[in-house]
Amino acid sequence: MKRNIAILGSTGSIGTQALDVIREHPDQFEVYALTANENIDLLIKQAREFLPEAVVIANENKYSQLKDALQDLPIKVWAGSESIAQIVQSEPINIVLTAMVGYSGLKPTINAIKAKKAIALANKETLVVAGELITGLALENKVPILPVDSEHSAIFQCLNGERSPIEKIFLTASGGPFRRHTREQLEKVTKIEALKHPNWDMGAKVTIDSASLMNKGLEMIEAKWLFDVTPDQIEVVVHPQSIIHSMVQFEDSSIIAQLGLPDMHLPIQYALAYPNRLKSNFKRLDFFELQTMTFEKPDMERFRNLTFAFEAARKKGNMACIMNAANEIAVDAFLKDRIGFLQMSDVIEKTMHKTSFITAPSYEDYVGTDMEARHIAQEFIK
Repeated sequence: MKRNIAILGSTGSIGTQALDVIREHPDQFEVYALTANENIDLLIKQAREFLPEAVVIANENKYSQLKDALQDLPIKVWAGSESIAQIVQSEPINIVLTAMVGYSGLKPTINAIKAKKAIALANKETLVVAGELITGLALENKVPILPVDSEHSAIFQCLNGERSPIEKIFLTASGGPFRRHTREQLEKVTKIEALKHPNWDMGAKVTIDSASLMNKGLEMIEAKWLFDVTPDQIEVVVHPQSIIHSMVQFEDSSIIAQLGLPDMHLPIQYALAYPNRLKSNFKRLDFFELQTMTFEKPDMERFRNLTFAFEAARKKGNMACIMNAANEIAVDAFLKDRIGFLQMSDVIEKTMHKTSFITAPSYEDYVGTDMEARHIAQEFIK
């Protein structure tokens, strides 16, 4: 029986690769819904190929253009963030792939969980912002959260069939394009340089996060919630070759690792097909082509965002929500040439100190915190 998939963020890097997987396995998957933020041309092209039940464009100004372009097809067309949050509740959907960027993925994920849909999670900010709320809802509704990030997919695969407690998670990081840069060099980094990741092809926001190591900080917090461990049980290891995607150490000292080429198709396919493994045409890892694999400690003085993430995870409450909101504002400002590379960390640090801290936040508190932190971060940038 085919699985009906809703892809939130179908025109982004994860979304387009998910459609590659579905294209290769038409006997396994059916596209039920596609959503996008701005890229209407690609969304139209995807809709014509996969013929979903519905498409949603977040930018309401593009609704008429989308509807006109698809008027000859029996596809429902909607617009706006509220429509995205509603479409995930559709009865035929089996799996919701949340590949939206940033905080925007939170509400649709909550609605999908309440509608008892399996979640293929590629939107790490959902767990960063409201990890306790999301994991609690998933448990209450008996909904699986299947990680799509390559690191979390690796950990998930390492734990498959294991009953022993986790002693430590080794979360691998490429180190980004600037791991050898001095602080003086980082002060002069441009967005063009920051957008050139050495190993992965990702969207702009994730690529900048990777360059600043904030991405690894977000992944650390996500791992904390996904695998029920403390921040002190997670160690970030810089592995520039990106062959080992992460490792798990158990109480008997054994370490299990998941290896593969740096390609997101595999973790996407694993999440969509879980618990099965589907045959693929992905390029295989050739050990005899590997010249070396190296490992380093991250420099948390030069890359302070990683330090902030550990601080936020240990403090709990709404602190990670504050950090995430400040980071989204800072990255946007950097991409618009309003602040420098190192100034992003300054904005995050100041916002974390100034925004109201709540020990046990509700969903409404998270919404208010996000708004407050964004406003404060904008003021620091001005």
